[in-house]
Order: sequence, then structure tokens, then C-alpha cells
Amino acid sequence: MTAPDYLDDERVRRLNLRAGPDGRQQIVIPEHANFAADSVGRHAAGERAAATALIYEAEDGRQERYSFAELDARAAAFAAGLKGLGVEAGTRVAVQTGQRPATAIAHLAAYKLGAIAVTVSELYGPDTVSHILTDSGAACIVTTERSWTPYRGERARFPALRQVILQGETKDDEIAFESLLEGNGEAIEPVNSKAEDPALLIYTSGSTGAPKGILHAHRALHAYNISTSLFYNLEVFEPDQVFWTPADWAWVGGLNDTVFPAWFHGHCIVACQHRFEAEWALDFMVRHGVTHGFFTPTALKRLSQVSEPRERFDLKLRSVFTGGESLPAETLRWLSKELRIVCNEGYGLTEFNHMIGNCQALRPAKEGSMGFELPGHVAMLVDESGEPVADGEVGEIVTAADNATRFLGYWNQPELTESMRLGPWWRTRDLALRDDEGYFHYRGRSDDLIKSGGYRIGPAEIEHVLLEHPAVADCGAIGVPDKERGELVKAFILLREGQQASDSLADELKALVKTRIGGFKAPRLIEFVGDLPITSSGKVSRKELRLREAGRSPS
Repeated sequence: MTAPDYLDDERVRRLNLRAGPDGRQQIVIPEHANFAADSVGRHAAGERAAATALIYEAEDGRQERYSFAELDARAAAFAAGLKGLGVEAGTRVAVQTGQRPATAIAHLAAYKLGAIAVTVSELYGPDTVSHILTDSGAACIVTTERSWTPYRGERARFPALRQVILQGETKDDEIAFESLLEGNGEAIEPVNSKAEDPALLIYTSGSTGAPKGILHAHRALHAYNISTSLFYNLEVFEPDQVFWTPADWAWVGGLNDTVFPAWFHGHCIVACQHRFEAEWALDFMVRHGVTHGFFTPTALKRLSQVSEPRERFDLKLRSVFTGGESLPAETLRWLSKELRIVCNEGYGLTEFNHMIGNCQALRPAKEGSMGFELPGHVAMLVDESGEPVADGEVGEIVTAADNATRFLGYWNQPELTESMRLGPWWRTRDLALRDDEGYFHYRGRSDDLIKSGGYRIGPAEIEHVLLEHPAVADCGAIGVPDKERGELVKAFILLREGQQASDSLADELKALVKTRIGGFKAPRLIEFVGDLPITSSGKVSRKELRLREAGRSPS
């Protein structure tokens, strides 16, 4: 196989690729790597030292600005404070502060010490937060007063948790975030971590059980650089770009696809906590001169409801990256014709990312497709035995076992990690076909995972909460097609004898899930049924529920 003709020598050099023995391009990963040193740190003492690295806009309009030198210095001081608390290489540091400067500082500080940053979304309910803190064995958490208040007085639930570092009013032995910014006088330089050393633990839903910890190494920043550079249409190599994403920094889309790629190239990140609204978002991007960003398809579909955006808003927006679910063709057309930007779609998993996608600077996007196999990656379609299928046939998307973006494994679950292997491949359990031009077309899931609004939602955790309600005898949760969000969560409820179905009970069940594990996981639809399909092992058959639902839907 020869290298694609659109990859000239200059592009290969800039993307840090090299030719492999089979002619495919391979991603060059250095022996030593560190998220902090290779992002903000690489610009903190150079010509970009005084350039703006981060702008935070508070709800009241107040702005905080940090240069690369200032952000690095604050992270170094915070790292010294963490070290004084006993944080060292391998210590898990949970971070639950949303899109705020504290999140950036805490992450950078953890990486400087060789600790492992654990992402915790402010959208998570108490059951999910409790699971993450317990499962990860986090020794400390950086959080806010609002997020931590439900857990005050319940520290015994988290035996490994030694310190709570809080933005806001502290109580008892809680430590004020600002006090650690004073450091302890020690000059902290990033550890000389190896590329394979663990750095980042992200919890994400699967089709069964509670959220699983996905452990990534420091090499991820270098591995993601190739694909994110392509998704942002190779414009990251131009000076003075401004990035923003409405995605939570606790997820890959916010952190790995936006924040760290921008800093890797010396660009500015803009952050805020405002709830996403289309016209507000356009005004926000005008206010800060945003040029690039990551947006879920759901967010882009909401933007597309705004008429005449270029006539009404003086935008500098050039290109955006989207992923997490399929982007409708009509939205892609609106982005091109009305918003007048380039939108490149990318595909991957938190476990191993960006095998497939678009870069319109290289090849035109094909409406309705996922894109093409990206340089430095292997994307194959195989049958159930792992054998490649022909173009035009549906197969499971798999990638090579040495994929540079691959995770180190599921936290404390080696058996689950091995279950992702299929011979020489890592499996995605997503189905697609490839056309004769090399473009991939999504054809659905081979398991039960629900993809809604850019979120991965595991049906098992929803069902677990629903079954705790005294009126519920059994239940099943699936994703059903939705034009705006890709899929909606729908729960089928079998009631206990003597219980009556009602709208108020449906609302009560939705609220229960929202309160316990997060609003984005709550069923939008609930159907009370007289029976549920059962598998041979006695479990509710989600596959049969999907088939029933499909049979009722218009073709």
C-alpha cells in the first residue's frame, strides 16, 4: 500500500508522521511525553510565553485571562501544594470543576507530578460520582462547594479519599483551592514521564454495568495531534487561533479534542459555564473571536435553527470538528452555506479514537458518510470471525492493536480490556460499510450502548436505578431514533401487581434517574408494558425491544 497522494512531504512533516513498512503512515510517538510539558509548558518560556492561553468568562460577564507563562506558574504552584499533601506519581486526583481555570490548573499540576487526573463531570448524579471516587481510589478531589455539598458528612463512603480541595467556602478539614495556589516555595518541574506512563482516567458508560474507567497514557496528546489537526482543517498551524467548545471538560470531546490540542499548538482556549443556547453561543463566539471548536451534532443542529447567522453575527469562526453521533446531511449543508464554515466529522471511541473522519483540506466530505481512514490509523471492517469484508458489505469497525490513540486498559478490569480484542484487532462494536471511494457509512451498533446528544449512555445503569422504585417489577432501556439528538433514551416498564400506570408515575421515574445518575441519562420516553421479552439466560432482551420499536416506526 502506498501513502495517499494528498499527503505531501510538508504535511507528513507537520503532522509528525512517517512511512511504515507496509506503506501506511505511522504516528511518531516520542519516548518521553507529558501532557503538561508538551502543551502549556512548551510555550511558557518561549516566544508564546506572554500570549493568552486561557480566557474564562464568568456568568456575570467578568473575565479572567492567563498567559501561557502565568498558567504554567499557577499549575507549578498548585503542584507543589499537592505534593505537600502527599500526591505523587500514580496518585489519582479527581477533578470536578467544569469549564473553569481550576480545571486546567488541576490537570496540569497532576501531570507535572506524574499523578493521574480523574475526570468527574458536574452533570453526574451522586451514584455515579460515588462510583468513580470509590472505583478509582482517588486520594483527593478538586471540586466546588456546590458539587461537594451533597457528600459532606459522608466521607466514610470514600475510604481512599484523603483531601477535599474546594473552590468556595470550606468546612472542617476541607482545603481552600486558592491556598494551594500559593505553593510551598518548591520549584516544580514536570516529571520526565515516559510516553506509556498513565496520565488520564476518564469514566464512560458501556452497554453493561456501571461507568468504566478508561486509562490513557501521556502519549495520547501526541497521538491525538494528527487527527485533531486534520479535523480543524490543518489551520492549527496558523498563528493566533481561538478555540472554544460547549462540551464538558470532563469528556474527551472537551479535553482531548479541544483544550490540549489548542495548547499544543500555542492557541487560546475560551471557557465558560453558561448553558448552551444557539444565539447566545454565536454572540459568545463573536465576543471572543472564536475561530475553531468542537461541537456535538446536537449543538450544531441547534445552531442551524438560527437564520442568517453571518448577516447577524460578525463571526471569525472558520472550522469546527464534530463527533459522537452522525451529523445529518441538512445540518452539514447549513454549516457550509449559511454559517460558511468547514465542518469535519470524526469517529472513534474513548478507548481508541479518530480512526475515521474528514479533513476537507485533503478530501471533500461526502454527505451521509463518516469520512475516510485517517493517516496514521488503520480502520477495517470485519465479520464476526475477524476477517475483512469487501467494500459495500456491512462489517464491524476495528482498528489495529498498536493504534497510537489506544488506551492502557479499563481500570482494574483486565478481563474487560481483553474482551475488546478480536484477533489482531481492537473492536468497536459499531457497524459500517465502506464504499468504492474509501468513505465509511455508519450502520448502527452491534450492542446496546445508547448514543444521545454526543453522550454514551449505558442502559444497565438506567435500569438499575429504575428497579429501585417500589412500583417497578422489571424494565428495559434502549435508544430510539431522534432527528435532533441521534437517539433518545426510552424505558419500558413492567409494573408490580396492583400498581397503575400514569403520567405522574412516568415523571417520577424520569426524575429518579435524573437525580441519581444525571439528567442526560434520564429516559425522555417511558412506556408501561404488560410483558418484557426475555433472553434464554433470563435477562430482558434489549435487542427484541429495539426490534419491536422498529416495527412500529414508519419506514
